[in-house]
Amino acid sequence: MSDLNNDVRLAVDTGKVNLGYREVLRAIHDNKAKTVVLAAKGKKDIINDINHLCRIAGIRTIMFGGNSVELGAICGKPYSINSLAILDPGNSNVLNETYN
Repeated sequence: MSDLNNDVRLAVDTGKVNLGYREVLRAIHDNKAKTVVLAAKGKKDIINDINHLCRIAGIRTIMFGGNSVELGAICGKPYSINSLAILDPGNSNVLNETYN
């Protein structure tokens, strides 16, 4: 079993991801998102909206155990990130792994 933090960072560094609520919604709408990662301690209305859209579109969601500031730090960004869509995982195994 891989570590979600390492897989997300590797996807950001070597693959293609969309960061933020609007970009995630655009990726879901355009059917480009393969997986969506959500900060579990983020804004509940955003989490519920994205979860609902992902269920309709058949896109897998992964709940990151920390808050949006921690998710932003893992992505190497100096700001908070509540959600991110993985379009291309690059060298990451995030699409194939299961996380607790």
